[in-house]
Amino acid sequence: MSIRNLDRLLEPRSIAVIGASDRAGSVGATVWHNLRAGGFRGPIYAVNPKHRSLDGETVFARPADLPQVPDLAVVCTPSATVPGLVAEVGGLGTRAAIVMSAGLDAATKQAMLDAARPHLLRVLGPNCLGLLSPHLGLNASFAHTEALPGDVAFVSQSGALVTAMLDWAKSRRIGFSHMVSLGERADVDFGDLLDHLASDARTRSILLYIESIEEPRKFMSAARAAARNKPVIVVKAGRAGNGLKAAASHTGALAGSDVVFDAAIRRAGMLRVDTMQELFTATQTLARFSSNRDETLTIITNGGGAGVMAADAAAFAGIGLAELSAGTRDKLGAALPNTWSHANPIDIIGDAPVQRYTDTLQALLDDRDSGALLFMHSPTAIVRSDDIARACVPLLRQATGRVMACWLGDSAVADARRIFEDAGIAQYATPEEAVRAFGMLRTYRRNQALLTEAPTATENPPADVATARAVIDRALADGREMLDELEAKAVLRAYGIPVVPTVEVGPTADAAAAAAREGGFPAVLKILSPDISHKSDVGGVRLNLHDEDAVRHAALQMLERVHTLRPEARIRGFTVQAMVKRPLAQELIVGASVDPVFGPVLLFGQGGIAVEVLADRAIALPPLNRALASELVSRTRVAKLLAGYRDRPPAHLDSVHDVLVAVSQMLADLPLLAELDINPLWADHEGVIALDARLRVSRDPGAGAGRFAILPYPAELAETVQWRGRALLLRPIRPEDEAQHLAFIGLLTPEDLRLRFFSSRRTLPRSELARLVQIDYAREMAFVALAALPDGSSETLGVVRAVADPDNVDAEFAIIVRSDLKGQGLGQLLLAKMIRHLKARGTQRMVGDVLHENHAMRELARAHGLHADETQLNGDSLRYVLPLQSDRSENP
Repeated sequence: MSIRNLDRLLEPRSIAVIGASDRAGSVGATVWHNLRAGGFRGPIYAVNPKHRSLDGETVFARPADLPQVPDLAVVCTPSATVPGLVAEVGGLGTRAAIVMSAGLDAATKQAMLDAARPHLLRVLGPNCLGLLSPHLGLNASFAHTEALPGDVAFVSQSGALVTAMLDWAKSRRIGFSHMVSLGERADVDFGDLLDHLASDARTRSILLYIESIEEPRKFMSAARAAARNKPVIVVKAGRAGNGLKAAASHTGALAGSDVVFDAAIRRAGMLRVDTMQELFTATQTLARFSSNRDETLTIITNGGGAGVMAADAAAFAGIGLAELSAGTRDKLGAALPNTWSHANPIDIIGDAPVQRYTDTLQALLDDRDSGALLFMHSPTAIVRSDDIARACVPLLRQATGRVMACWLGDSAVADARRIFEDAGIAQYATPEEAVRAFGMLRTYRRNQALLTEAPTATENPPADVATARAVIDRALADGREMLDELEAKAVLRAYGIPVVPTVEVGPTADAAAAAAREGGFPAVLKILSPDISHKSDVGGVRLNLHDEDAVRHAALQMLERVHTLRPEARIRGFTVQAMVKRPLAQELIVGASVDPVFGPVLLFGQGGIAVEVLADRAIALPPLNRALASELVSRTRVAKLLAGYRDRPPAHLDSVHDVLVAVSQMLADLPLLAELDINPLWADHEGVIALDARLRVSRDPGAGAGRFAILPYPAELAETVQWRGRALLLRPIRPEDEAQHLAFIGLLTPEDLRLRFFSSRRTLPRSELARLVQIDYAREMAFVALAALPDGSSETLGVVRAVADPDNVDAEFAIIVRSDLKGQGLGQLLLAKMIRHLKARGTQRMVGDVLHENHAMRELARAHGLHADETQLNGDSLRYVLPLQSDRSENP
């Protein structure tokens, strides 16, 4: 729904437990006890008409009898009573409720939501464990133990996993900012909490346990926003579900499968782990090792076998071991016996005394190129493990972001583990677990890079959308969902994808031979039937036919075989094309389908007739640009072949990327597209060409920009305007504008930068620049004013930006024009454009903070109807406000 009033849920000042009880084992009794035992500093009230007092505290018969309105109501009563109680506390002014009651049917659940809505009361649950905010001493749950305070938030669809995480984390002294059990998610869901936690100063990282997602665009917007601010780690149940199914295309078979969820998590800049154990591992890694940015690992061990195990795990995970520098090897040689390994892993030998450990660590910590350090120790009778730990801790406290530890064993190393835990050092039970944790962190950083990578501009020509839609409409008018080969290739051509020239002939061998003679030999012959999607499965494709007789013979054989295998199939004829001769080409597949949760998705991988057997594929969510297309290609094994090997030159990868971008645009433009396979797509150093394509359409729109989980670039908002005798293009900003936007900022004076950013800055960090051009069009907008240059390029003259809150109530705007163009009306054009846009998208208010001394901006604001809100003074700035929807309430 929104983030409104979530502060009352997670940071309440007063609480009422409705259904508080003294009945042992009941939810009401457990919650009452947990709240009182947790140390919550605000008032806690008990409500139950069956009691007069509990633990010496007055019990109130009904919420209306309470001495004050509680911020949070915890409902532990039978399901039938829930809607009435929610209505009652909402009417009193309570703005958040935790409904722990189970067994609400659909009608009761809807009645609960209807009761909450008029009061903007937020509901967590029903059927949930509750929540814990340890820094407040808040344990509004029926968990078996309390949580330690910390900076990790855990949000779970399963209450049982909250208690499991509590148990595990407490034994390892890992604390939490919040722990939330979502239950049935009637109101508060993952998107709401991600939005809230993204700006929660107490939360440095977020863990999610997910079973299902209902609002993918809301989830993706919230997840991308949160992941830009702090690490988000996800474990999802249902990985081995029955999503794979028979479909008209290879890509269509992946709809509903777990690989699509993988693609969504990667695109959002989050990290997915596979198991609860890995989630526990990720928790410790985030709490104690998240600042590490190393790509290589150095292993220190007192046992060669443990070092080999760690090295094997690193090799399997594709993690490189650091090469020791000559200077570091000399230092180690002076500190270690001659029998040390002289390489990474560094085996300091089993009889190592304490000094040998500290000397080794000091040498490696002095060498930043040694990367992250994995410290391992197996217990011996020669030296106590806890003595080693105490000696090493002073060194490691100064480098906790570089060191991971693995104390092998159990009781013999228990004290050493505790010493390292107290020092905040990340430690793991086995070498393999430590290496997996390092790999998780590396994967997370790479996913994060996708949020800030600057793409290059594509060279795709404008698509002929009208032609593509006409082809689809004709097929549907004929009662067909499958386009034939010629129709499918016509759609590809409309989007600039090169295809092999192909002709259609009737179902006779002579007609096929004549067409082959016209097109040239060798020829390719394919069966043409609306009932046959995979032609190779019925022998419906013949290659390298060198003369007319070969074509006739192949056609007759094909008709006979198809009649035997698919006697019900309607045969329309054949398609004939010249055999393409590109011996160095690599066979690829590019596909598209519609996932039932995340909407349109794209596939890339190794193509050909063995595509299912090879299973070399990767999935991505649209929209794509070249940078995202390149990342998609890089996740396949065939990417290494495309890079060139032996006598094969590298393929022209930009051409491959542009096909993926074209298919992404196709999914946005063609809502009736259901499944697409381009297989094979040949790629070599000359470019790409599509040899075959399958395309299924549907009368029920499944694709289209409106179904994208990530809203695509809104090209329709671009317009050309006249300004001082010049034509300017006002359009939404796009990621490809990064270099041009940097040049624009470089032309601003320091004073203008101070007035815009409220600080004296000379440069803009790369991460912040990327954030300015890579925006979420579902929640924010930036319009740039562009003027054409004589060389055909353009320059940015000004930009207006607005970021809406998740509820679309307030959108905060900012505007800046090039310093030499101020006072010439450009700001008025930009601000008017933004006001029209925000009104159209239903935003209730436009607001902006303006420095008192920025007289030009204050005058521009007043000229467009914005008024200064004198109650919103903020130091040297004033808040200006413009109501946009006169028929809507302005109260958020």
